Amino acid sequence: MRNLLIFCGIILTVYIVYRVYRYQTLEDGLDKLIKNGAIILDVRTEKEFETGHIDGSVNISLGTIRERYTELDSQKTYITVCSHGLRSVKVEHILKEKGFKKVYNGGAWSDLEKSLK
Repeated sequence: MRNLLIFCGIILTVYIVYRVYRYQTLEDGLDKLIKNGAIILDVRTEKEFETGHIDGSVNISLGTIRERYTELDSQKTYITVCSHGLRSVKVEHILKEKGFKKVYNGGAWSDLEKSLK
């Protein structure tokens, strides 16, 4: 029983940290970046992208980003999104490793879309 309570406490803490991070990120001016020409990079699979996405976003999945990053302009600003925000963090780090300077995690695409309306 004690282990279950500890596990639930850890899960709750991780969830709260994630929610705070997500809302802080969405309030850090991503909408201004988009208005200034930032490109939304949706890193979900093609099938996920087809079920819904932000208009004008570019789809390059996490699984193909290491090969396809050359299709992107390292001088432009990118906001990475996915279904929950985990894959977008990974792609943000990959692109920064490849020399991209202006890459931001937008979290879940549906949350970013709501914040833009």
